[in-house]
Amino acid sequence: MNLDHYSDNFFEVNHVNGFLPKKNPVAVLPEKYSDLQTLIDNMPIKKFNGEDGLLSKEGAIENAVKNLKNFKDLVKSENDIFINQALFRAYAFLTSAYLLAPSHFDFQKTKKYGKAHTLLPSQLAEPFVIVSEKLDVYPFLDYHYAYSLGNYVKIDDSKGYDWQNLEMAAKFSGMDDERGFIMLHVDINQYSPQLIGSILDFLKSKNNTDVNNSLKNCLSAMKNINSRRQIMWEASRWKHYNDFRVFIMGIQGNNEIFGDGVIYEGVSDKPVQYRGQTGAQDNIIPTADIFTGVIDYYPSNDLTKYLLDLRSYRPKCIQNFLSDLKDEMAGNRLFNKIKKDKNEEGLCILIQVLDEIYYFRNGHWQFVQKYIMANTKYAKATGGTPIISWIPNQITAVLNFMDDVIDLIPLKSRFIDKVEFNKQLSKKRELLNKQLKLLHGDNYNADEVFSLNKKMSLNDD
Repeated sequence: MNLDHYSDNFFEVNHVNGFLPKKNPVAVLPEKYSDLQTLIDNMPIKKFNGEDGLLSKEGAIENAVKNLKNFKDLVKSENDIFINQALFRAYAFLTSAYLLAPSHFDFQKTKKYGKAHTLLPSQLAEPFVIVSEKLDVYPFLDYHYAYSLGNYVKIDDSKGYDWQNLEMAAKFSGMDDERGFIMLHVDINQYSPQLIGSILDFLKSKNNTDVNNSLKNCLSAMKNINSRRQIMWEASRWKHYNDFRVFIMGIQGNNEIFGDGVIYEGVSDKPVQYRGQTGAQDNIIPTADIFTGVIDYYPSNDLTKYLLDLRSYRPKCIQNFLSDLKDEMAGNRLFNKIKKDKNEEGLCILIQVLDEIYYFRNGHWQFVQKYIMANTKYAKATGGTPIISWIPNQITAVLNFMDDVIDLIPLKSRFIDKVEFNKQLSKKRELLNKQLKLLHGDNYNADEVFSLNKKMSLNDD
């Protein structure tokens, strides 16, 4: 793989940066955009100083946007990608805040998402589209440049990416639960360089020892990632998720909120639809899926198509990395090499890596149960997919692959306890089947679905 292909000078995918920006994002826009920056600072429900912001008052964000200057000519002249990224982030947050403010206030009153605005004023639409075209991404709130990976500010620059050392450059609620939720995504990506490094080592491997060492490094990365991911339960409390969730909803798949779509005034008279940002746009698990071969076990259905469609919502340099990695690992290269070489230790490390992928997905599935299903009856994820089916779709793929790997491991392997591993694997499948049975019944109880995790000792919290 030619690492030179995986950089846009903001992201630079390699064993040094992983999927994080090559340097810290710009926290504050240049002075010439002071009116835009002031609006971003005043926008959250709770501002940094604790005062009520625009999103705390019905109609306030609309009035503020009405008075905002159109910066399209200034935006056209920007060449610095870090400034363009900061502008994209500002317009993405403002766009979602403006469009979804009515839905937010309806939810406060009725616990149901109301209709969003379906016309984005030109003073937002025109510069947003210009800067989106420069970055070659869709003009809507995304995971990489806006919502998460491009939205952190280090409190102490000498310290690392622990979420408690990270503040948000742009926010919706302005409350600490939002910071914990969003910055935890940055936190887990501090181990993405280790993950990518393990893959690059495999691609250079010459013997079983090299292969196994790369897998051990991959396993270590996934264990670190899962350890950080679990902190979400304390970093962001599930009861407070709805303080900001509505603002990260996408247009596509959420017809109940957006109808036929949104017209970008001054850009086109036709309504457009874009997917909302989602944790499924993160790159860690897609990368692990491709490398290990889980991707070869994806079922052929609309949910898998959705997951692959999310690739187009990533920066082009990351799309290129995932595409080239898929080519490199075609035909389940890793698994088949281990089988061909009769590498028993490699099989045992691989199934432990797959187990970590399972724990990541099952942990995410538990977040969905507690943060979303127990909080609202709205049955769509922020990306527009059916909540109760899309993560189980991928969990099933991992479990099916694990079945094939464990079958090849000798009963008395010196590397793992096959009997115990099989018992745990059966329990994981039983948990999923019981949850799906409950979910497909009439008027499912989200707490009952969640409680099964604890009853079967597979709880993530």
